[in-house]
Amino acid sequence: MPSQPLSGKVALVTGGARRIGRGIALALASAGAHVAITYRNSQPDAEDTLRAIEALGSRALALTCDVRSEASVQSAVAAALDRFGRLDLLINNAAIYEAVPLDTMSLEQWDAVFETNARGPFLVAREALPALRAAQGRIVNIGSLGGFQAWAGHAHYCASKAALHSLTRTMAKAFAPQVSVNCVAPGCIVMDHRPDPEEVRFAARTPMRRNGSADDVAQAVLFFSTGPAFVTGQILAVDGGLGLS
Repeated sequence: MPSQPLSGKVALVTGGARRIGRGIALALASAGAHVAITYRNSQPDAEDTLRAIEALGSRALALTCDVRSEASVQSAVAAALDRFGRLDLLINNAAIYEAVPLDTMSLEQWDAVFETNARGPFLVAREALPALRAAQGRIVNIGSLGGFQAWAGHAHYCASKAALHSLTRTMAKAFAPQVSVNCVAPGCIVMDHRPDPEEVRFAARTPMRRNGSADDVAQAVLFFSTGPAFVTGQILAVDGGLGLS
C-alpha cells in the first residue's frame, strides 16, 4: 500500500477537534487526505487540531456544527464542499457519553443522547450523500462496544449505539453500490492521562491486557477508508477482546 493512500482525497470528521476524533483526523491527514473537522464547543481544541493537520502537509478546515440541527449540518457540509470541491470520506464520530441510572433518567437526557449519537449520523450522511456518491466514497460510523452489550448505567448510550450499528447496515444497503458504509466499535479507550480505577479493571478483563488508544481506533478507520470498497455493512469491534469476556 502506498505511504499516502488517501492522497488527494477529502475527509469530513464530525467531532474531530479532540480525543478520538482528533486521532482519526490526524491519521487521515497522515495518509494524505485533506480534512475538515466539525466541533460544537471546543474551538481552542479545533484550532490546535487544525494546525496539527496542516503541519502534516494537508489542507484543513474547522467548522462549527451541531449535528442535532439539520440547518447546522447542511451549512457545515456545504462549507466543506465549497472549500475542497469534493468529499470522499465521512467519519461520523460526534457523540455523547454519560452515565445515568435508568430508573432516574429524564426524557431530556434520553433524547439528547439519541439526537447526537443516532440522529446526527443520519443527518450528516444524508446531506453528504450526493458528494460521496459522486466520489464513490465511504462512510465510517463510530459505534461502541456498548452497542453490543447492556451497561445498566448507560442505557441511553448503549441503545443509541445499537441504533447506529443497525443504521450502518441499513445505509450500506441503501447507499450501495456507490458508497460503502462500515462501523468501528471501540471498547475502553484511554486518552493521554493516568487510568482511573475503572479503566484499570477494564484492562485486567481484556485479553490483550490493556485498554485501547485513539490510534487503535484511527487505524481501524483507516482500514475501512483505504481497504476494499467491497467491504460494506460491517461492524468492527476494536476492544482488545473485551467483548469476549
